[in-house]
Amino acid sequence: MKFVQSGLYAGTALSMLVSLNPAYAQSADTATDVVSNEEIVVSGSRIQREGFDAPTPTTVIGEAELALGNRPSIAQVLNDTPQFRATSTPSTTPGNTSSGVSTADMRGLGSVRTLTLLNGHRFAGANDLNIVPQSLVKRIDVVTGGASAAWGSGAVAGVVNIILDDDFTGWRMGVQSGISSRGDAARYGADIAWGTDFAGGRGHFMVAGEYMNERGALSRDDRPNLEAGLFQRADNKLELVRDPNSTQLYNGGSILGLTGAPRNLVFNPDGNIGAFPLGSVTNGVTTIGGGGQNIFDYVAVSTPYERVNLFARASYDLTDSLKVWANFSYHRMSANYSFFPETPAVVIMPDNAFLTQANRNQLAAAGVAGPFLLGRVMDDVGADGVMKFKYSRRNLEGAIGLDGSFGDGWKYDAYYNHGEIRLNQQLNNQRIKSRFNNGVDSVLVNGTPTCRINADASTTNNDPNCVPINLFGNGSISDEAAAWAFGGSQLIYTIKLDAAGASVSGQPFSTWAGPVDIAFGTDVRWEKQVTNFVDPLSLANALGTLNSSATNGSFNVKEVFAEVNVPLLDITDALKLEVNGAARYSDYSTSGGIWSWKTGGTLRVVNDLLLRAVYSRDIRSPSITEYFLNRSTNIGTVFDPFQGQNGTVQNNVVVYGGGNANLTPEISHTLTLGGSYSPSFASGLRLSVDYYDIDIDNVITTVTANDLLKQCFATAPTDPTCNGIIVREANGTIGSITNGYRNLANYRTQGLDIEASYRMPLGDGNLSFRALANHVFNLKINGADVSGYVGGDTAFSTPKWRGTGTIAFENDSFGANLRVRYVDGGLDRPLTVVNGVAVPIVNNKVGSRTYVDLGAQFKAGPFTLFGNVNNLFDRDPPITPYTSPNFDVIGRYISGGVKLSF
Repeated sequence: MKFVQSGLYAGTALSMLVSLNPAYAQSADTATDVVSNEEIVVSGSRIQREGFDAPTPTTVIGEAELALGNRPSIAQVLNDTPQFRATSTPSTTPGNTSSGVSTADMRGLGSVRTLTLLNGHRFAGANDLNIVPQSLVKRIDVVTGGASAAWGSGAVAGVVNIILDDDFTGWRMGVQSGISSRGDAARYGADIAWGTDFAGGRGHFMVAGEYMNERGALSRDDRPNLEAGLFQRADNKLELVRDPNSTQLYNGGSILGLTGAPRNLVFNPDGNIGAFPLGSVTNGVTTIGGGGQNIFDYVAVSTPYERVNLFARASYDLTDSLKVWANFSYHRMSANYSFFPETPAVVIMPDNAFLTQANRNQLAAAGVAGPFLLGRVMDDVGADGVMKFKYSRRNLEGAIGLDGSFGDGWKYDAYYNHGEIRLNQQLNNQRIKSRFNNGVDSVLVNGTPTCRINADASTTNNDPNCVPINLFGNGSISDEAAAWAFGGSQLIYTIKLDAAGASVSGQPFSTWAGPVDIAFGTDVRWEKQVTNFVDPLSLANALGTLNSSATNGSFNVKEVFAEVNVPLLDITDALKLEVNGAARYSDYSTSGGIWSWKTGGTLRVVNDLLLRAVYSRDIRSPSITEYFLNRSTNIGTVFDPFQGQNGTVQNNVVVYGGGNANLTPEISHTLTLGGSYSPSFASGLRLSVDYYDIDIDNVITTVTANDLLKQCFATAPTDPTCNGIIVREANGTIGSITNGYRNLANYRTQGLDIEASYRMPLGDGNLSFRALANHVFNLKINGADVSGYVGGDTAFSTPKWRGTGTIAFENDSFGANLRVRYVDGGLDRPLTVVNGVAVPIVNNKVGSRTYVDLGAQFKAGPFTLFGNVNNLFDRDPPITPYTSPNFDVIGRYISGGVKLSF
């Protein structure tokens, strides 16, 4: 196997590949696989040439790293790498409609700013790494820097290029299972792959399938610190506490004043009134402990899912210099699990049909003489109890392409890809607002509960089939009432991607220092989203929690690009200087033309030291959702700073959300400075350090209506309409605000990537060491530094330090690895504003966590038996109200299985 560097600095990235897989034997500039003789091209650049030291750093995640911890998805493998943040995987999206999606989020800047490729090409499922068949992945190339000029829009934080084992032959199969030490989060899976040559070796075919079923961790009670929240003490300071419960909500009904003030009376499960089961301390609206509920109690720690992947590839050498290939893949991900419960507060009239005389007597004794509010946790509706989120995500993908060469070392390639993602999602057991309100307001007619609208002739009857609803106690809602007053939203839509591209690379001439490398080509793509179905209840805005809405739209982009590498100095074993540049012009059907570019260079000193620098201008074009999301309507309270010196508070303001067809691409400038050191006197040792500075303008985002008004006043204090965003009535008050996606933020982050590896023979095997670390100097969102805030409720939650260190040994019959993962502590969240005053949190500090993982493999002929223990010492997460992207919330996890290869 010849190791061809492309956009890869020799030394450190090479050492990663070598140190990750003991099958590789190293030399200064090449790596040789003792099993096969295949060529590896590491894909940090469009230029492909052996020994090319490109300025953009590239990290290689090889076979051994992919196996560490026996992670069930590629995204979770990447999340173990310090440059990534675990923002969206099945284990980190426990209670929202993105559950099951696994994305790559480099630098914590949002997954939309990390471009994901498959074998160097765009694919429809790029925003969900579950689509990729993990059993066929050979390695992952992570380009940690702006790369839009080389690869196109979205490569602001970097590029994840997943390389498949296209030439695999033989059989490969395996089964595995795992479970947490608490007996939940069980998973089991199987995979099988077969590859063969045909036509005398000119053709190759392979097919693979894999199945994974994860049951999820459904109970938060089994893990310390996962039922938590903020509590305001008597001294008005805030404290993060375990088991805070609302006194305004109860699953049998909490009796409140009409202003929402708790009376500390509840309806017990049997419908009788009793005292609220308060905990140790109560501040009026929240009690610590006791028998109340917290809506997070109902949300899973990690959500279940079922995954199926199928993949097939065929290739054929038409001539000695031209290969044609075709891929097909099928992916399906599905789940059905509990969601947040609905928590309505409803007015109960004194003559409610389901208030018993004993109830009325107790209410009168407590001074409740008239209507009152009932705060209710709806966890007893029908057979499901709480709301249920159900989804099925299907992806079909096909691609065809050719790779060829001509002349003296010139290479070319071309491809076309078509993919379709069809998503069917439902949120069931929601209130149908009008039916629920009518059913709750019921009276006795001849001793029979009857909806008031059917009992009072003076009332407009808009619900002749209304079924009375008994909310007093738990389990009191009849099946008939549940069937009538509760329903579900459903949304079915299809995302389509057509992408095509072609490129040519070669060496047209040489300078005094060596050959000049160039690459040029074109990319085109069409993206489209079509809504296939929206349920009638959502179209009528009838549901209490989530009304689905249609999003339809499309755009296309046509691009040309070029890259060049020019050697300027080459003194054997002394100095080697090269400069590199790239440019891309993109013409969007929505926003017009825009340039991205990069320039940089490398300096190699006496073969051991490589210095590099690159500066780039990168872009991210708006997504279809950001362009075309259907208009939503909300009612809110806002503070209008345009109304005099002190402003005014205005209630019931209509706030419109949705997409924005006038969006323009985000623009980022990235500076990377670094170097790698591979000392000749210590063979096998590799060290590297890289500094990065990413500055993104025109960031596409949404803000709260109040924040939008503040920004409008700060930038245009003499324009009360803020360029049409605000519509005012004749008296100057706000009539409506359009608050959709806008180019209105700046993100900036600066940090260091540090890597070290060492490899040495030991007995009949090899011993390797590897360490990766990332240090964030700052992560500024509109100038406010959020780095060091590590709580799960904090936007852009980012530790200052993250690191991993691995020691691995492997020979022909045995392998073992010890991995240590470190996550820095910090503050849980910024100061919380209560009634306009910033209130301190007395225990805001979060300690760091160190996790230890163990793995072992036993080999006997074609069989490999393996086992892993992640979070060996069962380190608890910090106090976490909901979820934590930075810290392990599952606890100790044991997994194992068997593989067969022949």
